[in-house]
Amino acid sequence: MTFEHSRTVTTSATSQDVWRLWSDPGSWHCWDPSVECVALEGHFAEGAAGTMVLTGGIEVPVTLEIVEPGHRYLDRLEMGGLSIHIDHVVKDSAEGAEVTVSTWVTGPGADDIGPMVTADAPKAMDTLCAMAEGR
Repeated sequence: MTFEHSRTVTTSATSQDVWRLWSDPGSWHCWDPSVECVALEGHFAEGAAGTMVLTGGIEVPVTLEIVEPGHRYLDRLEMGGLSIHIDHVVKDSAEGAEVTVSTWVTGPGADDIGPMVTADAPKAMDTLCAMAEGR
C-alpha cells in the first residue's frame, strides 16, 4: 500500500532563507507542529541518521537519503512496518521562492496512516514560510 500527498506554496522569502531553516534540524520543532525534536549524527548531509521525536513522544529513526544543498532534501522515517519519505524542494521564483513538500507512506495501513502523517503539513509549510520571511 502507498499513500501520497504533495503541496506547493510560494513565499516572498528567498530559497536560501527556507534552506537555512530546513538544514537546521534543531529548528524543525519551531515550524513543524508534529515534531518535538530531532537529533542527527554529524552534518546535514546524505546518509546522516538520527532520531526524531514526534508529538506525543513517539521516537522514530530518521535518515537523510538525499541532500542537494540549497535546493532539496529527502528524509525517511521508519515506524513499525511503515516507511515515510518526505521530499522537500525549494527553488527561486519571481515572488521569492516556491516550496514543495511531498510525502509518501508505504507499508501496511499506509492509506490509513498517511492522512494522519500529513494532517499538519499545511500549518508546517505556512509557519516555515512565515519564519523564512522574518515574520
